[in-house]
Formats: sequence, C-alpha cells, structure tokens
Amino acid sequence: MSLETMIREVQARLGVQVDGRAGPETWHAIHARIIGPAGAAAQTEAAPADPRSEQCIATLLPEVRPLARGLIEKAAMHGIAIRVISGTRSYAEQDALYAKGRTAPGEKVTNARGGHSNHNFGIAFDIGIFEGKRYLGDSPKYKAVGALGMDLGLEWGGSWKTIVDQPHYQLRPAWAAGLREREMLAELRRRTAEGVGVFG
Repeated sequence: MSLETMIREVQARLGVQVDGRAGPETWHAIHARIIGPAGAAAQTEAAPADPRSEQCIATLLPEVRPLARGLIEKAAMHGIAIRVISGTRSYAEQDALYAKGRTAPGEKVTNARGGHSNHNFGIAFDIGIFEGKRYLGDSPKYKAVGALGMDLGLEWGGSWKTIVDQPHYQLRPAWAAGLREREMLAELRRRTAEGVGVFG
C-alpha cells in the first residue's frame, strides 16, 4: 500500500478533505483524535496569524483556510514572517483591479477580469513578507515560502510559466487536476452560477 493511499484512508476516517497529502488540516484532525479536543483547541488558539491575515483567511473556503494558516506557521518556523494580505474578491473588486493601468490610474496589477481569477472563488490568497512592520515587495524569501507552500499541497504562482506571481497561492480542487487554468476557471464560474460547491 502506498503512502498516499494510507493518507487518503486516514483522511476519510477523520472526515477531512481526502487529497493524499498530510497538510495542516489532517495533522490537526490527527492531533484532536489522539490528544483530545482540549489539546486541539489549545493548538488552534496558538496559531500565529495576525488580525489582518485572519480577516483575509476568513473570506476563503473552509478547505483553504487551514492551509493558509499552515503556511504562516511553517514560514515562521523557518524564521520568515508572512501575512495573508488578500483573499477572496468579488467580481466587481476584480474588475476594479483589472481597470488599474487601463481605464483607471495606476500601474497594471492583474491580467484577470472578474470571474477569471481564482481569488473570485475562495481558493486563492496572496501573502506579503515582512521584516518587523516593513513590507518586502521583492525578496528571495518569496521563493523559500513558495517551496513551503507547495510542500503543503498548494499551487504557487511563482512556479507559473507565463505570468509569475510569487505572492500567490491557490488550492486546486481534485476534479481540476488535469485541467488547464482557463478550463478550471470556466468550471468554477459554472459551479458558482449554479450554486454547486467548489470542492464538492
């Protein structure tokens, strides 16, 4: 029996997302089962996410939230302070960002219109790296955090071939494993319009 199969069986028994990767949600569930709810609650309260990060994380789908918090924790263990600075956006908010550098003042910040960004569906978030209160827009630490995010099972925008987006992370649903980004977004729009769950 492969390790992935074993993890999937454990995840199914624990009632968490079955993806074959032992991420934070799986470990928290294992901890709760073995140590008990009191220990699990204490562990959850100790999560180092700052208030702004928690506000952004709260906009994400439940399947994505533990991974965002897990990335903050994992980066902190490696001496890197990160914050989640963007979570889910409405189509209108995405269109406003798309207008920058086109029909609105400012530089271009995205090539995605409303409905064409994973941020519109609760599966994507952006991080910032900080040294104290200073935001680092450009730092080699983004690559280090990118490796940590991929280890958690997240897709990292820094590994994309066309548009490199180092602060960006997203959780690809299992049904989209073989789809191109454009195809996945089309299915996400359909599911949203029909009220179908993203991870269902």
